[in-house]
Amino acid sequence: MNVLQNVGIGSAINRVDGLQKVTGRARYAAEHPVPGLLHGVIVSGAIPKGRIVTLEDSEARAVPGVVEVLSHKNRPHVAWFDRSHKDMVAPPGSPFKALYDDKILFSGQPIALVIAESFEVARYAASLVRASYEVEPHNTDFHKAQAERFMPSKKRDTYHPPKNRGDADAAFAAAPVKVSAEYHLATEHHNPMEMHASTVVWEGDGSLTVFDKTQGPQNVRDYLAGVFGMSASTIRVMNPFVGGAFGSGLRPQYQVYLAVMAARMLQRSVRVVMTRQQMFTHGHRPEALQSVQLGAERDGTMTAIRNSATTSTSRYENNMEDVVIWGMMNYACENAAGEYAIAPVDTATSTDMRAPGAATGMTFFEMAVDELAYAAGIDPLEFRLKNYSETDQMNGTPFTSKALREAYAEGAEAFGWSRRSQAPRSMKEGRELVGWGVATGMWDAMFSKTSASARLSANGHLEVASAASDIGTGTYTVMTQAAADTLGLPVEQIAVRLGDSSLPKAPVEGGSWMAASVGAAVQLACRSVAEKLLSAAAKMQNSPLAGASMEAVRFSGGRIALRDDPARGVAITEVMRASGTDVIAVEETASAGISGMISQMRKSRNTHSAIFVEVRVDEELGVVRVTRVVNAAAAGRIINPKTARSQILGGVVMGISMALHEESMTDHRYGRFMNHNYAEYHVPVNADIHDIQVIFVDEPDPEVTPLGVKGLGEIGIVGTAAAVANAIFHATGKRVRALPITIDKLVDDTVAP
Repeated sequence: MNVLQNVGIGSAINRVDGLQKVTGRARYAAEHPVPGLLHGVIVSGAIPKGRIVTLEDSEARAVPGVVEVLSHKNRPHVAWFDRSHKDMVAPPGSPFKALYDDKILFSGQPIALVIAESFEVARYAASLVRASYEVEPHNTDFHKAQAERFMPSKKRDTYHPPKNRGDADAAFAAAPVKVSAEYHLATEHHNPMEMHASTVVWEGDGSLTVFDKTQGPQNVRDYLAGVFGMSASTIRVMNPFVGGAFGSGLRPQYQVYLAVMAARMLQRSVRVVMTRQQMFTHGHRPEALQSVQLGAERDGTMTAIRNSATTSTSRYENNMEDVVIWGMMNYACENAAGEYAIAPVDTATSTDMRAPGAATGMTFFEMAVDELAYAAGIDPLEFRLKNYSETDQMNGTPFTSKALREAYAEGAEAFGWSRRSQAPRSMKEGRELVGWGVATGMWDAMFSKTSASARLSANGHLEVASAASDIGTGTYTVMTQAAADTLGLPVEQIAVRLGDSSLPKAPVEGGSWMAASVGAAVQLACRSVAEKLLSAAAKMQNSPLAGASMEAVRFSGGRIALRDDPARGVAITEVMRASGTDVIAVEETASAGISGMISQMRKSRNTHSAIFVEVRVDEELGVVRVTRVVNAAAAGRIINPKTARSQILGGVVMGISMALHEESMTDHRYGRFMNHNYAEYHVPVNADIHDIQVIFVDEPDPEVTPLGVKGLGEIGIVGTAAAVANAIFHATGKRVRALPITIDKLVDDTVAP
């Protein structure tokens, strides 16, 4: 019985889906076998803006095995997108729809789909499609686009405008210690291992089964129903396994639209997979410029915050992010002002990428805080503690919990921060300069309305199900542990179903809300099963549980027993047999009402982290190595320390990548991303990643979500790039304010220290 207790919430068990993944039994969107499957290959446009004048496909059609070539000239009728679909993760504007007309909105835009009996034939025939264009002037230069920056009147639902306080301009002007700097973030692309793909199965009766690489199967189902005028009941979207997404799968991408269009037109099953190059023709983290002015007294007390930012978007949609609010929330300062706008360029719409807004805005703010600490002559960690706030300074509300102070202390102790010398270029080993940097991370602790079902069979086997997605974050394991914790069953007797639009309603997986949300729904469903079991057990002849309440019993080891007398109880299977019930099945919804209740209490819900980084910089070559990272996270209740650690590790690696590697480079003459492959788009490899220590700070929080869970998918990346940049300054004495910090910037003597 003690062994079985180790599988509930708080236990570091292995991923329950791990064996399927490492043995290859887990099937992804492009791997499901379908008889008579056709293959579609997308033809990408060659110009950034204009219109198609001619599209010649006769050579492609002449290739044996080609079934059809779809383009704007012959596509079936589709409805314009119905924006009443509220769950669609989309910004205001007119969403892009492939092959809708002859207009070209961005380079690489799909202009045709070649469909053939084999992938090889389709790929060859696609190379034979020829197009001519009428070219219009374009701009993909974000710096030039600053002349067009604006804040649209209709804002994205997830956008939170900054709330100003005091008189930031006057306070900054009067501050005896101040910094003013502008920071730049290059465009980044998501680049998950699994490319966007869809396998659409034509079911004969006109219904469709769609295997799609997505972060929300019900979102894709509803999108397809709206676009193609179908009943949602005739579309089933499945994504049981997703090979990474990082936000790229929040919205349906154009390959699923094309695959469904082809399947309906031909009344056959069709698969469409993007190439790696085509993965650069949809969403990306927006390019950003951020201007930060900070003022302080000579003792380091912060007196002024002015934070202004602009991010890129497309010309057809207005993507907005929460960029400027984070420092305004986190630090004690009576005078703060934030201003945010977007600038249109001729690319596809920028989109959410891991910790959207915060990964950009908090990173640059933390770099500026480091600059202010040095201007005041104060240790960067001491400076942050001096300006620590127990409340949300921007909204004037308390936090449900904030253990950032403890994160600073535990992280600093583990890192050895007390041994750090303050002066830049004061630490060196051999030919390498050594630098230590610190930064703060902050993200939302969100909770979304989610449903789950639980089905207990007479043999003691439990199935829990929800339309939730697992994009590699461990949702299968979270659902298993929530069920095991509630009903006291071993993992081997619990099966999880997810990633299926026909299952109980769930939001898209994003924002770090899934563990809290689906975990709570599973807990509610299993508790409902438990109540039915207890009711049946109480009716058994000579039952030791007669008259017992739920609070008086404990479910453990497949038994129901009295808490104060564990020997008095019965096995769950015995209860099922005695009741003559083969199955107990329920469905419950963890409601957003919990969130509403917390909002009425006027409390802010956030995760926090303290990141400490060591870098070593070759003084002659400018090569940077990140040799040590300590990330201390204050994130409420930890469901599974093992999978939670993996989430922080992944976020830290992406933060290092943001600091040193990732940059989508554009040839503005052609409006095209040039390094659209793994050979030239740099991401860290094993040799780039060294020691990473993750610390979870004890932070009980019964108010934040039903399980006390805050979510970990995003917090690992927020602030990490800033800690790296701050460590590089400590090592070299050179401030580089443009990310990524590449070798050329470090060896360039024109970059001011």
